[in-house]
Amino acid sequence: MIRLTDINKTYPGAVPLHVLKGINLTVDKGELVSIMGASGSGKSTLLNILGILDNYDSGEYHLDGTLIKNLSENRAAEYRNRMIGFVFQSFNLINYKNALENVALPLFYQGVSRRKRNILAMEQLEKMGLADRSHHLPGELSGGQKQRVAIARAMITNPSIILADEPTGALDSTTSRDVMTLFKQLNREEGKTIVIVTHDPGVGKQCDRVIRISDGLIVPDDNIITQPNISL
Repeated sequence: MIRLTDINKTYPGAVPLHVLKGINLTVDKGELVSIMGASGSGKSTLLNILGILDNYDSGEYHLDGTLIKNLSENRAAEYRNRMIGFVFQSFNLINYKNALENVALPLFYQGVSRRKRNILAMEQLEKMGLADRSHHLPGELSGGQKQRVAIARAMITNPSIILADEPTGALDSTTSRDVMTLFKQLNREEGKTIVIVTHDPGVGKQCDRVIRISDGLIVPDDNIITQPNISL
């Protein structure tokens, strides 16, 4: 489903920042994997490349057998809308739209009629246990409810892949477990390929595989050196 070969990414500047340094990675269809690493390790850049939100400098990225390289914005948007659902730490809900409208929004951009997209959005909210919150604004929802709305929005186009960037980062431990239960259900019951960027070892343990990244490279666990805390 996802295959990266020798992916490099450098951000230009007075001192160029080489963020990814030859990433090789394969994620099979139906896998639930986490990408873990310290701040600045390159994990968010890697997720942006997987989501076709950012380009890479060299190497090859194949998505479902197709080489993804220097796509026009329209072509990139087509792939994202057809194949990928996104879930973010900050939920990224539109504050003046209710839960139903937020979930239905991706279908609006696909030209689906209002009646049909509202029916489909309600079906997703029902799956998330939020049918009774469909007409509530984000400000009237708890953090866990907002994240379930965000997951419903990601699922509305029936994507093959879900990319989640710190999806439990703004949630308490109990709500985090509930959200991870939803991801595992989507993975096991609907066969979704799910990639989760996280700093939480508890989230990583619930995935089929943990991919660790350090200083722009994917490394085995025993190559990660934990720096001691030093108090001055």
